[in-house]
Amino acid sequence: MDVVRTDVLDRLERFYDAVPRDGARTEEFGALVLFVRDGAGWPFYARPRLDATAPPSLADVTAVRARQRELGLPEAFEWVHEITPDLLAVARSAGLTVLEAPLMVLDPARLPDPAALSDVPVRVLDPADPGFAADVAVRRAVAAVGFANGGTARGDAGPAERDAAVSRLDVATLEEDGTRIADGRRISVLAETAEQGALASGMAMRVGDVAEIAGVASLPAARRRGLGAAVTAALAHELRAAGTDLIFLSAGSEDIARVYLRVGFRRIGTACIAEPAALIG
Repeated sequence: MDVVRTDVLDRLERFYDAVPRDGARTEEFGALVLFVRDGAGWPFYARPRLDATAPPSLADVTAVRARQRELGLPEAFEWVHEITPDLLAVARSAGLTVLEAPLMVLDPARLPDPAALSDVPVRVLDPADPGFAADVAVRRAVAAVGFANGGTARGDAGPAERDAAVSRLDVATLEEDGTRIADGRRISVLAETAEQGALASGMAMRVGDVAEIAGVASLPAARRRGLGAAVTAALAHELRAAGTDLIFLSAGSEDIARVYLRVGFRRIGTACIAEPAALIG
């Protein structure tokens, strides 16, 4: 790998390790570290230790999975293939299914105006807005409906399904989301119309001058309107304005990666997500 790419991947690796640490305790199993969330909220994962001197072994993976089951956590592992290439074969030998997602970084010179990508306006959520708590709930509801109906094809699920999803959201998770937006660690946006409300959403997590864009989703009934690209571009512009130097994301598939190419992202590697076979795809 060239020096520039190696430096970027190293910064991403440190970001991945840092993100869970303000809301989780750590447990080490050989070359792996398991992040165990303190309190309610979305569970974390296990990933390679930054200071490990050897790649994770099958015994490490097996020990982590046993501990995850003991704690009632998902048996989930995440890593960057170019940093820890040996883990792919180990995870598969353990019976895990691995999603190999395009890992992409933004070329700021190629970042377009969100308005050039879709005719639906995109709004950044503002903690000072009286409707902020409701906006956070809607953002997560759009994501829940979008990811429950994966892919890029149009579908039937729309505003009615979004509104039904709001009532099923965990209050503690919403409060955590709101807190992180308010203190600047997270940015969230909604693409919405006056007639139909929120049609797409997305968020970004920040640690220092590195940020990951994640959770970009459109209601299936509103797809093929450039909403995912517009949401991503709006987040990237907001991050750049806040002084974020390195912006990246993981695309769920090659089809989805093509959406991000329109926004100025380019592939730099592969993000791996491993879970028991029944849970992926």
